[in-house]
Amino acid sequence: MLINVETAKGVKEVREKLEEVAKARGFGVMSVHEVTNILDSKGFPIDYECVIVEVCQPKSASEVLSKNPYISTAMPCRISVFRKGDRTVLSTIAPTEMIKMYNEPQLEDIARKVEDQIREIMEESAK
Repeated sequence: MLINVETAKGVKEVREKLEEVAKARGFGVMSVHEVTNILDSKGFPIDYECVIVEVCQPKSASEVLSKNPYISTAMPCRISVFRKGDRTVLSTIAPTEMIKMYNEPQLEDIARKVEDQIREIMEESAK
């Protein structure tokens, strides 16, 4: 399941707000991938703006990685910000869905908390 939030704001403005809000809520911004620019520089352009912001909540990351190192393959949480028509979309894969792949039901509460926080970060960034 995807979590999607839409806004009329531009990609750059949403990205900046997303980084600011994530940091204010205790998430680290691990990396930002300028997808449109990267693909264009490789000769494979796309016709819309797209960036991916990777965020991580250190306490939660430590808890889940202490239980199962394979979960690192799904980390950090990636929030895509892209233009679709006249709207900007923030989209991410729900952590509660991701955790199911690892058959670790005891980690579902942590995934739910992270998911709720990410949804709030996305919604605030879209305002």
